[in-house]
Amino acid sequence: MELAILTPDSVPAASAPILDGIAADVGLIPNLAAVAAASPTLLAAFDGMRRAVGDPSFDPTRREVVGVAVGVAVDNAYGVAFHSTVLASLGVDEHDIDTMRAGGDPTDAVQAAVCGFARAVAVNRGQVDDDVVEQAHAAGLTDADLLQLVAECTFAGLVGTIDHLAGRVPLDPFLQPRQWKRD
Repeated sequence: MELAILTPDSVPAASAPILDGIAADVGLIPNLAAVAAASPTLLAAFDGMRRAVGDPSFDPTRREVVGVAVGVAVDNAYGVAFHSTVLASLGVDEHDIDTMRAGGDPTDAVQAAVCGFARAVAVNRGQVDDDVVEQAHAAGLTDADLLQLVAECTFAGLVGTIDHLAGRVPLDPFLQPRQWKRD
């Protein structure tokens, strides 16, 4: 498929208010949302999931670790660049970000458990081995925490699907310094 990056002037009418909301929240219309805007239904699903995983009770660092882990697992260049950029803005160590982008785990025990759990969800389509869950519990994550991670994994999977269908969504300028490509 060749999916275009739509502009506010070229989107279906039903997509315009959703893009306006995204722009109000993020400060711009990310290229991925502009691609999804061709379908108001897809854009609404994307935005609904984005808002749900943006729940302030959900630790933002964990959310972004999930985004990188799933992005690497499913070869989603847009997601890896986006979540790496946000992780850096949250003060996560550059070495840990580089390690995650290479498919490894960060040094922080909780972040490592989050990364491993997210990777297992993505790679095994939700069939997570008991030892991965036990590692997450040992790091202090509850079952409720893991279910929140599943929500972020699902959102990251949607982003990856859009990125793949579009033949790789071109990175927004703010993401280009964190461009990622599977080795």
